[in-house]
Amino acid sequence: MGPQIYPLFVALSLLLFLTATVSTTTTIYDHLRLQGLPTGLLPKGITDFSFSPDTFLYQISLPYACIATFENQVHYDLNISFYLTHAHIGNLSGVSAQELFLWFPVKGIRVDVPSSGVVHFDVGVVDKQYSLSLFESPPDCAVADPLNPSDFVDDGESDSEPQKVNIYATYLLD
Repeated sequence: MGPQIYPLFVALSLLLFLTATVSTTTTIYDHLRLQGLPTGLLPKGITDFSFSPDTFLYQISLPYACIATFENQVHYDLNISFYLTHAHIGNLSGVSAQELFLWFPVKGIRVDVPSSGVVHFDVGVVDKQYSLSLFESPPDCAVADPLNPSDFVDDGESDSEPQKVNIYATYLLD
């Protein structure tokens, strides 16, 4: 009985090693893909990420704040955090989108139906739609200065937090 256990022990040890190796080498892009999102939602150059399997909270670090260009510019802060569920990034912080020279914090990103070919960016006042094909692979990201609260649209209600222009004014400018 002893000689029969040895091959089983070796096989189980190898399986455990391979499982541990695979789970530690996953990237944030793998996590996006597993949740039905395109990998190009986040830029190249992510130096570190962590997540909590209990809460699905992800925290990402970049070596520098940067800007990627799609149809419009998207600004990524040094630190980005969000909750990731199937086809949805929620409670997003650290990402802003530019529209007509104004910066709007992106609160969430979702893909309702992958076959629609549309990615939705929730910027609070409007749901901006982009072609899914723009986000097929992680974009290059040019070094940028961090955004300050004064860079955002302010409706005059508070000096301490960035505010957004109302949707009516945004559509008049489009």
